Amino acid sequence: MSDMSDNLFAAVDARTRLAGSNCMEILLFSLGTRETFGINVFKVREVSTTPKITRAPNMPPGVEGLISLRGHVIPVLSLTKVMGLGVADAGAEESMLVAEFSKRTLGFLVREVDRIIRVDWEAVRSPEGALGGGQGFITAITDLPDGRLVSILDVESILAKTFGEPPVKEVERDENCTDSKVFFVDDSAVARRKIAEVLDRIGVHHRHALNGREAWNRLLVMANHAEQCGHKVCEDIDCILLDAEMPEMDGYVLTRHIRDDARFEGIPIVMHSSLSSQANRAMGRSVGVDAYVAKFDARGLADTLRPYIAKHRQ
Repeated sequence: MSDMSDNLFAAVDARTRLAGSNCMEILLFSLGTRETFGINVFKVREVSTTPKITRAPNMPPGVEGLISLRGHVIPVLSLTKVMGLGVADAGAEESMLVAEFSKRTLGFLVREVDRIIRVDWEAVRSPEGALGGGQGFITAITDLPDGRLVSILDVESILAKTFGEPPVKEVERDENCTDSKVFFVDDSAVARRKIAEVLDRIGVHHRHALNGREAWNRLLVMANHAEQCGHKVCEDIDCILLDAEMPEMDGYVLTRHIRDDARFEGIPIVMHSSLSSQANRAMGRSVGVDAYVAKFDARGLADTLRPYIAKHRQ
């Protein structure tokens, strides 16, 4: 496991180089089925053998218990159980991934860790129509050179299934934002649903796309239509909200495309991502993101969007 941990630290150091390159690095692992699964290494803090887990009462299904990690108590999930894969020998999960995302740290038990690979986001596609288990927890798929299919985890869906979706009750309607128009893009169905709930509560009109490539194509259509009608595209979009990790084109490359097209001048871009470290915030700023908000804090998202919408509409 030490070599794998060294590789993870090297991957973290490479974050700045990957920003805007439309590449991602994936940690491959198995769950006891014939499938190969993957998770973005930016979400993985470390890899270890499965430690002694303390059982605790009233844990949600799939949560095996708690461990103490350098002074912090974190829950440990069996991915096999959470994803409902029905593996006969679910207890043979010999490795643990410590994942950090959406302001939470979790342990994920897996059968075996394979290696880290680098792929181009253009080679990553949506999972619609793909065969395999746990489809509701897969955000994208890609192919290995040996022909194997890699299913990339939707960690937001895993978090929501295990601990429930965060409420948005504290977000109130804002009369200063009614009639505002937000275009957002996220490849996670859970994230799209929660974003839409927040925008609906504020009173904002919204449209969305499912990945970076689709978002860019739709934005180009909007810009071309605005030109043909003799007005600016900023009259149709007050703010663009985008994820960092997306199939076909990531949020950093999408931001660069938007910033390089003068027709989108003056439109604020807010990045909404489960990758909430200072390094990722710096990566966003380097490509032209105006603000960065971590998933998923409903009030934080609303508070981040409001001033940008209001500033743009004045």
